[in-house]
Amino acid sequence: MNQNKTYVKEMLSHFNFEVLCGDDTSFEREITIPDVNRPGLELAGYYDYSQQKRIIVLGDKEIEYIKTMQEEHKYYAFDFITNEETPAIIISRKHECPKELLIVAKEKKFPVFKSHQHTSQLIVNLISFLDEHLALNDCFHGVLLSMYGKGVLIEGESGIGKSEVALELMRRGHQLVADDRVDVYSVHNTVYGKAPDILEGMLEIRGVGIIDVARMYGVNSILKKSKLDVVISLSAWNHENTYDRVGIEATKYETILDIEIPMINLPIREGRSMGIVIEAAVSNIILRENGFDSAKEFENKVLEFIEQQRT
Repeated sequence: MNQNKTYVKEMLSHFNFEVLCGDDTSFEREITIPDVNRPGLELAGYYDYSQQKRIIVLGDKEIEYIKTMQEEHKYYAFDFITNEETPAIIISRKHECPKELLIVAKEKKFPVFKSHQHTSQLIVNLISFLDEHLALNDCFHGVLLSMYGKGVLIEGESGIGKSEVALELMRRGHQLVADDRVDVYSVHNTVYGKAPDILEGMLEIRGVGIIDVARMYGVNSILKKSKLDVVISLSAWNHENTYDRVGIEATKYETILDIEIPMINLPIREGRSMGIVIEAAVSNIILRENGFDSAKEFENKVLEFIEQQRT
């Protein structure tokens, strides 16, 4: 499990802010915290517990308060908030940059940008950008598909037939997200998966080779990314194992990026169409989410039958 990185230059490229100060070297500053700081306390002279590693946003309130500050206090406060740990300062609503801030920033070549967005919208957009770019991430060996709006990760030992099952499911109208390597990351307690850029839209079938899915089955057969809602674990059929035949056992989970994802173990056996079985498993999950539990209904029918036999 790793932590993604992003830099001021990537944020600048994404939002296309107006550059007031800074150079290519200062744009290499790393951003490590997916949050922003509105420095009201710092401007008022309270510097303890300041979140110095956050991007600073100056909105209406801050700009108006700065106008009331004494010049000496402004220089001291601006020198504090333009420290080496702070990635950048962004001024919202096209406010003019305070001249004292611009003087301090130019001396340090500190990044200062201007945005046309309202402060609240700017903050929401910044946090969304940072959440995705600083998300925890990992990679898994498997196939990720989108089925009925659910992200389904198919995993299992190498050579067990994951890609072949994915091909069958695509022919049945489902979408491929990633084959062989699935890059996953978490945003707001939700796990997402995607393919590495070099493998996007590609599927490997042993004995056939690499298939360009989009060209063979159309652009609608692939999806750039998807939530990860369920894990299907494929394993070779073993007569000594006991498999769930009714569906009343407790739900199993696989922990991915500290988030529990429901997992279903499916044994592979000759003559068994795994594509149809996986479709049924995903459909059953959707029914359960909507309040229809086939296993519980069957259990209730059995209990009713037993009760009738007693009377």
